[in-house]
Amino acid sequence: MTHFGFESEVQNLLKLDMPVSSALTARYHRKGSSSSAATLGVLSPGKTGNRSLSLSKTPSKTPGKNGKGRCTPSKPGGDRFIPCRNGKQMEVASFLLSKENDPVDPNISSVSKEQKAWAMNLNGFDIDEAKILHLGGKPQNVSEGYHNSLKVLYSHVPTPASTKKTRYISSVPDRILDAPDLRNDFYLNLLDWSSQNLLAVALHNNVYLWNATHGDIIFLMKLEQEEDYICSISWSKDGNFIAIGTSDNKVQLWDVENQKRLRCMASHTSRVGALSWNNHVLSSGSRSGHIHHHDVRVADHHIFTLTGHSQEVCGLKWSPDGKYLASGGNDNLAYVWPGVQEGGNQAAINCFNHQGAVKALAWCPWQANILATGGGTSDRHIRIWNASTGSCISSLDTESQISSLVFAPNYKELVSGHGYTHDSLIIWKYPSMTKVAELSGHGGRVLNLTMSPDCSTIASVAADETVRLWKCFELDPVKKKAKERMAKSTSIIHQGIR
Repeated sequence: MTHFGFESEVQNLLKLDMPVSSALTARYHRKGSSSSAATLGVLSPGKTGNRSLSLSKTPSKTPGKNGKGRCTPSKPGGDRFIPCRNGKQMEVASFLLSKENDPVDPNISSVSKEQKAWAMNLNGFDIDEAKILHLGGKPQNVSEGYHNSLKVLYSHVPTPASTKKTRYISSVPDRILDAPDLRNDFYLNLLDWSSQNLLAVALHNNVYLWNATHGDIIFLMKLEQEEDYICSISWSKDGNFIAIGTSDNKVQLWDVENQKRLRCMASHTSRVGALSWNNHVLSSGSRSGHIHHHDVRVADHHIFTLTGHSQEVCGLKWSPDGKYLASGGNDNLAYVWPGVQEGGNQAAINCFNHQGAVKALAWCPWQANILATGGGTSDRHIRIWNASTGSCISSLDTESQISSLVFAPNYKELVSGHGYTHDSLIIWKYPSMTKVAELSGHGGRVLNLTMSPDCSTIASVAADETVRLWKCFELDPVKKKAKERMAKSTSIIHQGIR
């Protein structure tokens, strides 16, 4: 009989005004049940017809089907347990619980029979019986051939859902490179990493290349005049050429493989502190506030001038798709310009305000039209913009000067480089902008950041004349293989039929 069937039968008996205990006792007796009706916890009616609970163990006679009496308890016991302890037992039990975890002295022998007898005479009960929880006896052996179906629930093997999701981020750099004679100037851009894994750094009037694959250092060039210095460097997309902006208002173009200067382009009236490539178009920003577009393929390289900034242009970045150019200046403004169009309108699409110089610019590589900007000492905010609509998506006070911003696509994070007062790098989760980690170690303000071509390592250069490499974004093997398969399948799809 199921539980629900038992309930329904009891209800029917009550409707018929039939004694429940007698009927059920008879029913179970007919079926040959060896249990008495007391095992069901059913109440039996007394002489007065009232039902009450009693601890009496005296059985009463209940007639069965054949008229013979059966022994059932006069009052129900059920499955209810009522302990019988006096006050002394509870006090001793509390004392034993408090002393349970105390260290055992090996010199003290076990309690003898005489001591147990004394305790029995003094307290009136055995101390072992005063324990609230007591486990006695040996566990039974499992029968042969028994299989525990619940064993899988208590397996210690980690499942994918229980594995740790966060990655380890080292607080120390993977490598430190010396950068003597580095100019401590907030408005310059002196570090860039090529697609061919060459890290370029400008030290006063020299440019050095560090091969990240082999560890070799290559001296590329030196300015002719000792008083001149390098203000900006930028690699072309293919990594074959590097553009160098100088303090004598010129832009030099170098062939890295042959270590040869291809041309020197003069169009600005003051130092060139920012550079950015868009295929064959090289954009340069100067202290005059002007931005020039250069077509490096033709002799008459200067094709257009963008005017908007009233002070030095210290940040310049083309979007990955080449549709927009972002510029930041010492006038606390950030502009978004359209792509290069012959004879088209070159007016700014949007203008964003900060309270300090805007040098830090970064386009989101996986989300089109998203631009991150960072303000200087009097601003200290990272702001995320929709470049198309001009709306500010989020704003975060970092409480420190922001000199550089770089998106890390492997984990969808944003890295910021800071000057006064932090002098550190901070990794933010995008788009929530919650802090993931802070990388400290530089002895001066961080001036520039750049990302390796595989997006696993970020390089920072600071006023302490060191370049530090932080390997914080390396993919785990499973994700790395999936990314390689995706890239391979994409290349096959875009392959021409010819």
